[in-house]
Amino acid sequence: MKKVLFGLSAIAIVLVVASLAAAAPRIEGKPVEYTAGGVTMKGYLAWDANVQGKRPGVLVVHEWWGQNEYIRKRARMLAELGYTALALDMYGEGKMAGHPDEAGKFSSELMKNFPVARERFLAALEFLKKQPTVDAGRIAAIGYCFGGGVVLNMARQGVDLKGVASFHGSLAVIKPEKPTPIKAAVRVYNGADDKFIPTEAVDALKKEMADQKVNFKFVNYPGAIHAFTNPEATENGKKFNIPLAYNEAADKASWDDMKGFLAEIFKK
Repeated sequence: MKKVLFGLSAIAIVLVVASLAAAAPRIEGKPVEYTAGGVTMKGYLAWDANVQGKRPGVLVVHEWWGQNEYIRKRARMLAELGYTALALDMYGEGKMAGHPDEAGKFSSELMKNFPVARERFLAALEFLKKQPTVDAGRIAAIGYCFGGGVVLNMARQGVDLKGVASFHGSLAVIKPEKPTPIKAAVRVYNGADDKFIPTEAVDALKKEMADQKVNFKFVNYPGAIHAFTNPEATENGKKFNIPLAYNEAADKASWDDMKGFLAEIFKK
Protein backbone atom coordinates (compact mmCIF):
# COMPACT_ATOMS: atom_id res chain seq x y z
CA MET A 1 0.00 0.00 0.00
CA LYS A 2 2.82 2.36 0.94
CA LYS A 3 4.52 1.61 -2.37
CA VAL A 4 1.31 2.47 -4.23
CA LEU A 5 0.92 5.74 -2.32
CA PHE A 6 4.56 6.59 -2.90
CA GLY A 7 4.11 5.86 -6.58
CA LEU A 8 1.03 8.09 -6.78
CA SER A 9 2.85 10.88 -4.94
CA ALA A 10 5.76 10.64 -7.33
CA ILE A 11 3.42 10.82 -10.31
CA ALA A 12 1.64 13.84 -8.79
CA ILE A 13 4.97 15.61 -8.30
CA VAL A 14 5.99 14.89 -11.89
CA LEU A 15 2.66 16.23 -13.16
CA VAL A 16 2.97 19.40 -11.06
CA VAL A 17 6.55 19.99 -12.23
CA ALA A 18 5.51 19.41 -15.85
CA SER A 19 2.59 21.81 -15.44
CA LEU A 20 4.82 24.51 -13.98
CA ALA A 21 7.37 24.00 -16.75
CA ALA A 22 4.65 24.38 -19.37
CA ALA A 23 3.37 27.54 -17.72
CA ALA A 24 6.80 29.17 -17.36
CA PRO A 25 7.83 31.50 -20.18
CA ARG A 26 10.00 29.98 -22.90
CA ILE A 27 11.33 33.06 -24.64
CA GLU A 28 12.52 32.64 -28.18
CA GLY A 29 14.42 35.35 -30.03
CA LYS A 30 15.90 35.50 -33.50
CA PRO A 31 17.35 37.98 -36.00
CA VAL A 32 14.95 38.75 -38.84
CA GLU A 33 15.17 40.66 -42.11
CA TYR A 34 12.60 42.63 -44.10
CA THR A 35 12.90 45.38 -46.69
CA ALA A 36 11.88 49.02 -46.97
CA GLY A 37 12.54 51.11 -50.06
CA GLY A 38 14.91 48.48 -51.39
CA VAL A 39 17.00 48.53 -48.18
CA THR A 40 17.45 45.43 -46.03
CA MET A 41 16.31 46.10 -42.47
CA LYS A 42 17.74 43.88 -39.73
CA GLY A 43 15.44 43.43 -36.76
CA TYR A 44 15.02 41.05 -33.85
CA LEU A 45 11.83 39.15 -33.08
CA ALA A 46 10.97 37.80 -29.59
CA TRP A 47 8.03 35.76 -28.36
CA ASP A 48 7.04 33.24 -25.69
CA ALA A 49 6.85 29.79 -27.28
CA ASN A 50 4.71 28.53 -24.39
CA VAL A 51 1.90 30.97 -25.20
CA GLN A 52 -0.64 29.38 -27.51
CA GLY A 53 -2.26 31.23 -30.40
CA LYS A 54 -2.11 34.84 -31.48
CA ARG A 55 -1.32 37.68 -29.10
CA PRO A 56 -0.77 41.46 -29.37
CA GLY A 57 2.40 42.70 -31.03
CA VAL A 58 4.71 45.51 -29.93
CA LEU A 59 7.24 47.38 -32.06
CA VAL A 60 10.33 48.53 -30.16
CA VAL A 61 12.26 51.47 -31.63
CA HIS A 62 15.89 51.86 -30.66
CA GLU A 63 17.89 54.75 -29.25
CA TRP A 64 20.11 56.77 -31.56
CA TRP A 65 22.83 54.10 -31.17
CA GLY A 66 20.88 51.69 -33.40
CA GLN A 67 19.27 48.26 -32.97
CA ASN A 68 21.60 46.91 -30.29
CA GLU A 69 21.50 44.41 -27.42
CA TYR A 70 19.75 46.86 -25.09
CA ILE A 71 16.74 47.17 -27.38
CA ARG A 72 16.72 43.41 -28.01
CA LYS A 73 16.57 42.91 -24.24
CA ARG A 74 13.47 45.13 -24.13
CA ALA A 75 11.89 42.99 -26.84
CA ARG A 76 12.51 39.86 -24.74
CA MET A 77 11.04 41.59 -21.69
CA LEU A 78 7.88 42.27 -23.69
CA ALA A 79 7.82 38.63 -24.78
CA GLU A 80 7.90 37.66 -21.10
CA LEU A 81 4.72 39.71 -20.66
CA GLY A 82 3.03 37.60 -23.32
CA TYR A 83 3.49 39.80 -26.40
CA THR A 84 5.36 39.24 -29.64
CA ALA A 85 7.90 42.05 -29.95
CA LEU A 86 9.92 43.28 -32.91
CA ALA A 87 13.01 45.36 -32.20
CA LEU A 88 13.07 47.12 -35.53
CA ASP A 89 15.88 48.70 -37.52
CA MET A 90 15.45 52.36 -38.47
CA TYR A 91 18.90 52.86 -40.01
CA GLY A 92 19.01 49.92 -42.43
CA GLU A 93 21.44 47.00 -42.72
CA GLY A 94 21.61 46.85 -38.91
CA LYS A 95 23.79 49.96 -38.86
CA MET A 96 24.93 51.05 -35.39
CA ALA A 97 26.83 54.02 -34.02
CA GLY A 98 29.75 53.93 -31.61
CA HIS A 99 30.03 57.66 -30.91
CA PRO A 100 27.43 60.39 -30.23
CA ASP A 101 28.56 62.35 -33.30
CA GLU A 102 27.86 59.36 -35.50
CA ALA A 103 24.59 58.57 -33.70
CA GLY A 104 23.46 62.17 -34.04
CA LYS A 105 24.22 62.11 -37.75
CA PHE A 106 22.28 58.88 -38.33
CA SER A 107 19.23 59.97 -36.35
CA SER A 108 19.04 63.58 -37.57
CA GLU A 109 19.40 62.60 -41.24
CA LEU A 110 16.53 60.17 -40.91
CA MET A 111 14.23 62.56 -39.05
CA LYS A 112 14.93 65.27 -41.63
CA ASN A 113 13.83 62.82 -44.30
CA PHE A 114 10.73 61.67 -42.45
CA PRO A 115 9.00 59.97 -45.40
CA VAL A 116 11.87 57.44 -45.34
CA ALA A 117 11.51 57.02 -41.57
CA ARG A 118 7.78 56.48 -41.98
CA GLU A 119 8.34 53.94 -44.77
CA ARG A 120 10.78 51.98 -42.61
CA PHE A 121 8.46 52.03 -39.60
CA LEU A 122 5.49 50.89 -41.69
CA ALA A 123 7.55 48.08 -43.22
CA ALA A 124 8.35 46.83 -39.72
CA LEU A 125 4.69 47.16 -38.76
CA GLU A 126 3.57 45.05 -41.73
CA PHE A 127 6.27 42.46 -41.01
CA LEU A 128 5.11 42.15 -37.39
CA LYS A 129 1.45 41.85 -38.42
CA LYS A 130 2.30 38.86 -40.63
CA GLN A 131 3.88 36.82 -37.83
CA PRO A 132 1.86 33.69 -36.97
CA THR A 133 1.92 34.56 -33.26
CA VAL A 134 0.51 38.08 -33.74
CA ASP A 135 -3.03 39.44 -33.63
CA ALA A 136 -2.70 42.01 -36.43
CA GLY A 137 -5.55 44.09 -34.99
CA ARG A 138 -3.72 44.72 -31.72
CA ILE A 139 -0.36 46.44 -32.27
CA ALA A 140 1.43 49.08 -30.20
CA ALA A 141 4.85 50.72 -30.37
CA ILE A 142 7.33 51.85 -27.74
CA GLY A 143 10.54 53.78 -28.23
CA TYR A 144 13.59 55.02 -26.37
CA CYS A 145 15.28 58.42 -26.86
CA PHE A 146 15.40 58.75 -30.67
CA GLY A 147 12.89 55.89 -30.82
CA GLY A 148 10.56 57.71 -28.44
CA GLY A 149 10.44 60.62 -30.86
CA VAL A 150 9.80 58.19 -33.71
CA VAL A 151 6.78 56.50 -32.11
CA LEU A 152 5.33 59.80 -30.94
CA ASN A 153 5.53 61.19 -34.46
CA MET A 154 4.08 58.02 -35.97
CA ALA A 155 1.05 58.62 -33.75
CA ARG A 156 0.94 62.21 -35.00
CA GLN A 157 1.04 60.88 -38.55
CA GLY A 158 -2.12 58.88 -37.87
CA VAL A 159 -0.48 55.44 -38.06
CA ASP A 160 -3.02 52.83 -37.00
CA LEU A 161 -1.68 51.67 -33.63
CA LYS A 162 -3.52 50.92 -30.40
CA GLY A 163 -1.00 52.96 -28.47
CA VAL A 164 2.52 54.35 -28.28
CA ALA A 165 4.83 54.86 -25.31
CA SER A 166 7.87 57.13 -25.40
CA PHE A 167 10.69 56.73 -22.87
CA HIS A 168 12.91 59.83 -22.53
CA GLY A 169 12.15 60.62 -26.17
CA SER A 170 12.22 63.79 -28.22
CA LEU A 171 8.95 65.74 -28.17
CA ALA A 172 9.62 67.71 -31.37
CA VAL A 173 6.75 67.72 -33.85
CA ILE A 174 7.17 66.57 -37.42
CA LYS A 175 4.10 67.88 -39.20
CA PRO A 176 2.24 65.44 -41.43
CA GLU A 177 1.62 66.59 -44.99
CA LYS A 178 -2.08 66.57 -44.16
CA PRO A 179 -3.39 67.11 -40.62
CA THR A 180 -4.26 63.64 -39.35
CA PRO A 181 -6.15 62.77 -36.15
CA ILE A 182 -4.13 60.80 -33.63
CA LYS A 183 -5.65 57.30 -33.39
CA ALA A 184 -3.29 55.88 -30.78
CA ALA A 185 -3.38 56.29 -27.02
CA VAL A 186 -0.16 58.02 -25.91
CA ARG A 187 2.10 57.72 -22.87
CA VAL A 188 5.23 59.81 -22.41
CA TYR A 189 7.75 58.97 -19.69
CA ASN A 190 10.16 61.84 -19.18
CA GLY A 191 13.08 62.68 -16.91
CA ALA A 192 12.12 65.85 -15.03
CA ASP A 193 15.77 66.99 -15.15
CA ASP A 194 16.40 66.00 -18.78
CA LYS A 195 18.49 68.84 -20.25
CA PHE A 196 17.45 67.86 -23.79
CA ILE A 197 13.74 68.48 -23.16
CA PRO A 198 12.80 72.16 -22.61
CA THR A 199 9.73 73.05 -20.54
CA GLU A 200 8.22 74.74 -23.59
CA ALA A 201 8.24 71.43 -25.47
CA VAL A 202 6.43 69.69 -22.61
CA ASP A 203 3.79 72.44 -22.46
CA ALA A 204 3.29 72.34 -26.23
CA LEU A 205 2.88 68.54 -26.18
CA LYS A 206 0.29 68.67 -23.42
CA LYS A 207 -1.69 71.32 -25.30
CA GLU A 208 -1.46 69.36 -28.56
CA MET A 209 -2.80 66.21 -26.92
CA ALA A 210 -5.56 68.09 -25.08
CA ASP A 211 -6.65 69.86 -28.26
CA GLN A 212 -6.98 66.48 -30.02
CA LYS A 213 -8.62 64.85 -26.98
CA VAL A 214 -6.09 62.01 -27.07
CA ASN A 215 -6.01 59.28 -24.41
CA PHE A 216 -2.79 60.77 -23.04
CA LYS A 217 -0.65 60.73 -19.92
CA PHE A 218 2.66 62.49 -19.30
CA VAL A 219 4.83 61.34 -16.39
CA ASN A 220 7.82 63.31 -15.14
CA TYR A 221 10.31 61.45 -12.94
CA PRO A 222 12.08 63.75 -10.44
CA GLY A 223 15.85 63.52 -10.54
CA ALA A 224 15.88 61.52 -13.77
CA ILE A 225 17.79 62.76 -16.80
CA HIS A 226 18.15 61.58 -20.38
CA ALA A 227 18.38 57.82 -21.08
CA PHE A 228 17.21 56.99 -17.54
CA THR A 229 16.05 53.46 -18.51
CA ASN A 230 19.39 52.26 -19.91
CA PRO A 231 21.86 50.79 -17.38
CA GLU A 232 24.72 51.72 -19.75
CA ALA A 233 23.73 55.38 -19.82
CA THR A 234 25.82 56.49 -16.83
CA GLU A 235 29.02 55.05 -18.30
CA ASN A 236 28.25 56.53 -21.72
CA GLY A 237 27.54 59.91 -20.13
CA LYS A 238 30.93 59.92 -18.43
CA LYS A 239 32.75 58.55 -21.46
CA PHE A 240 31.38 61.14 -23.87
CA ASN A 241 30.77 63.98 -21.38
CA ILE A 242 27.04 64.26 -22.11
CA PRO A 243 24.17 64.42 -19.58
CA LEU A 244 23.03 60.78 -19.59
CA ALA A 245 22.46 58.59 -16.54
CA TYR A 246 20.58 55.50 -15.49
CA ASN A 247 17.90 55.92 -12.82
CA GLU A 248 16.68 52.60 -11.43
CA ALA A 249 13.59 53.98 -9.73
CA ALA A 250 12.41 55.83 -12.85
CA ASP A 251 13.23 52.82 -15.04
CA LYS A 252 11.12 50.47 -12.90
CA ALA A 253 8.25 52.92 -12.44
CA SER A 254 7.98 53.71 -16.16
CA TRP A 255 8.09 50.03 -17.14
CA ASP A 256 5.40 49.18 -14.58
CA ASP A 257 3.19 51.99 -15.87
CA MET A 258 3.71 50.82 -19.45
CA LYS A 259 2.64 47.29 -18.48
CA GLY A 260 -0.67 48.65 -17.24
CA PHE A 261 -1.01 50.79 -20.34
CA LEU A 262 -0.53 47.85 -22.71
CA ALA A 263 -2.98 45.72 -20.73
CA GLU A 264 -5.52 48.55 -20.99
CA ILE A 265 -5.25 49.19 -24.73
CA PHE A 266 -5.13 45.52 -25.67
CA LYS A 267 -8.30 44.55 -23.83
CA LYS A 268 -10.74 42.99 -26.30
